[in-house]
Amino acid sequence: MTTGRVVSIHVAPGRGATTTSVAEVRAVPGKGLVGDRHFGRSANDPDAPRPDREITLVEVETIEALARESGARLKPGDVRRNIVTRDVALNHLVDRRFTVGEVALLGLRLCEPCTHLAELTREDVLRGLVHRGGLRAQILTEGVIHVGDDVRAG
Repeated sequence: MTTGRVVSIHVAPGRGATTTSVAEVRAVPGKGLVGDRHFGRSANDPDAPRPDREITLVEVETIEALARESGARLKPGDVRRNIVTRDVALNHLVDRRFTVGEVALLGLRLCEPCTHLAELTREDVLRGLVHRGGLRAQILTEGVIHVGDDVRAG
């Protein structure tokens, strides 16, 4: 069993809006994270929740490596992923169930960097985050995720 930890949580009220670090967040299946940009949008809205937009995760080790390799000293919220983890290989969780605190998730696909992220940060993050930009997951059970919660994959 792999066990990691949540080191920070980030939500943004709208597309392109600055992320806010929070101590906890409620995860709701089919809707996403309360207070995040996709939560509560109508189905025809381009930013509406869909399974691969419900929650995103990234390893803090990736953010630290990016700083060493390119000098891109980004804060964890700058990479625009909701949950920042330590000591868990997120790429290995594609197509697997895992838990973050009391919330069950299903890893759907890698969260590759996009030009929107580069526009909001710096161009070299695209190259630096390829295949290690995080994980897109679907929320399977409702609950609250806290900073410090375990991330467990069986």
